[in-house]
Amino acid sequence: MRAAQTFAVGDPVIYRKAKASPHPGPRATDIRPSEQGEDYLYEVDKFWTVCALPADGRIQCVTRKGKIHSIRSDDVNLRKANWFERWWYRDRFPVLGAPPS
Repeated sequence: MRAAQTFAVGDPVIYRKAKASPHPGPRATDIRPSEQGEDYLYEVDKFWTVCALPADGRIQCVTRKGKIHSIRSDDVNLRKANWFERWWYRDRFPVLGAPPS
């Protein structure tokens, strides 16, 4: 387990989510066949914004559609977006207080 990152409300974060389906989407990365060969296993980057920092060591992130995810701050799939990602993917990160798109 890695050391916990420090987050602040409003920080844009990227969460790499593992998925499985017979038809990976265009944003899928690390695509590989499942053991049975009927589906593909892959990863998709999710662009979220930190909306709350509860005292239990987790962080709460909001998606573009307004869904809230509670994640451990030391999750290996969670990271802060760097300056280039914040600029390049600026339309994918939700803005706090804005209505869900």
